[in-house]
Amino acid sequence: MNRLTNLAIIKYRANMEKEFWENRWVNHETGWDVGEITLPLKTYFDSLSDKNLRILIPGAGNAYEAEYLHSLGFTNVFVLDVSEYAIESFKKRCPEFPADHILLQDFFGVNETFDLIVEQAFFCALNPLNREKYCQKMAELLGGNGKLRGLLFDFPLTEDGPPFGGNKEGYEILFKQYFSQLEIVPCYNSIEPRAGRELWLKVN
Repeated sequence: MNRLTNLAIIKYRANMEKEFWENRWVNHETGWDVGEITLPLKTYFDSLSDKNLRILIPGAGNAYEAEYLHSLGFTNVFVLDVSEYAIESFKKRCPEFPADHILLQDFFGVNETFDLIVEQAFFCALNPLNREKYCQKMAELLGGNGKLRGLLFDFPLTEDGPPFGGNKEGYEILFKQYFSQLEIVPCYNSIEPRAGRELWLKVN
């Protein structure tokens, strides 16, 4: 992080504003959105058997992951995003999804616990200065017994973004401050545009 200039830090802070993400959605500047659940998460979800798991998907966007889990019969899936446009888009696409499980709010303001939190392009969208805060909050939301699963980008962290990158070694240093059980490995089943640029994150 010492490579980041003051100018870059200002840029990152601006990118964290709710208006930034709202504008990205309204202007259809959503290159991260592949239009469906990606294979790594689909494969993982297919391995789960407890349909009562309390699951949070932060920075959910169009929430294809929540839609898929709901179709499998999972009853306690919660969608969270700061963008009203994204939330309304999801509601229109999935009108049968429980309305009280759709949260229009900031991730750092959540005060509940979950059995599973799904990481899909949320960490990489955050201001890199908030990565430690992210880990702190995750530890709180998981309550000591929950699990964090998902994907992190594996490319150099630069001033350009979001998305912002990083590497396995840096992620391990960060996450090990808050989690004793951690595994970060190259993702073997990424979709083609992301092949070789994703890491699978397994916490607790």
